[in-house]
Amino acid sequence: MMVCHGNICRSPLAKFLMIKKLGEKGIAGYEVDSAGTSGAHAGEAPDARTIANALTHGVDVSSNRSKQFKSTDFEKFDRIYVMDSANYADVMLLADSEREKNKVKLFLDSAHPGSDDSVPDPWYGDEKGFDKVYHIIDKACGSIADKIKEGELP
Repeated sequence: MMVCHGNICRSPLAKFLMIKKLGEKGIAGYEVDSAGTSGAHAGEAPDARTIANALTHGVDVSSNRSKQFKSTDFEKFDRIYVMDSANYADVMLLADSEREKNKVKLFLDSAHPGSDDSVPDPWYGDEKGFDKVYHIIDKACGSIADKIKEGELP
């Protein structure tokens, strides 16, 4: 599960890029989804700038609908990838056990261990910020898919 604040910029993009990377590497049997720590955009499509930028790279994210992360998602997913430290804190508040807490990882730290970096939120910026975020997420999804192919769950 990919998680950002509103589930309209970073996490839906990460969801669709992860699905694409897994498919390119012939990896099956994984369910990938996305959610937001906030329910403010529940039911909405991704931000128009996210849709437009993803399409320029051949990825269609327009079918995604925003939803809020729920505590039941811990049972459904083996890994909860959060886009930044604020998302991390919000998701950790919902964890009821050490097992659930261990499922939560910073997205970029999973791709690049020890980095503790956040994916910048492009919401307040212009199209260049959305393109920068696309490339960051694309590279990280490729790295995570490589690790999964090698038998790891980063």
